[in-house]
Amino acid sequence: MPGGLVRVDAVPRRRVLAALALAPVALSPVALTGCAAARDDGPDPLIGLADAARSDAALAAALVAADPDLAERVNPLVDARTAHAARLDAEIARLAGDTAPAAAGPAPAAPAVTDLPALRAAVTASGRTAAEAVLSLPAERVGLVASISACCATYAAVLG
Repeated sequence: MPGGLVRVDAVPRRRVLAALALAPVALSPVALTGCAAARDDGPDPLIGLADAARSDAALAAALVAADPDLAERVNPLVDARTAHAARLDAEIARLAGDTAPAAAGPAPAAPAVTDLPALRAAVTASGRTAAEAVLSLPAERVGLVASISACCATYAAVLG
């Protein structure tokens, strides 16, 4: 064809209409995240991540209490990990269909006062666990858990 024009009848109209009719089905959340019947009935994987967030926050707070000179460096981690636990609890409740605000999990046992390398190791382990969890989560949960993993990795580097 002259001028690089494409013939209008190059694609059959029925094929275009069929593709448009099937697009909502193909792009539905069930099709994108897998069959709803294949849902795992085991414990929510975010419960362990929320518990780890609470534990990391308690460990960091105990470290600040033992050495107040570390407050400026460690308190942002306490705040971040506390916020992570709250967001994870909210997501757990959302998926469970709870309409009431999510109750925080049990408070972790008071950690033995430790040092910065131990806190760094705990935060590194939490970040690694979150990164591994991302691989098996449905799409709507990946952003939350991946951002928690990235935050943990960043704090581990700052504490190093």
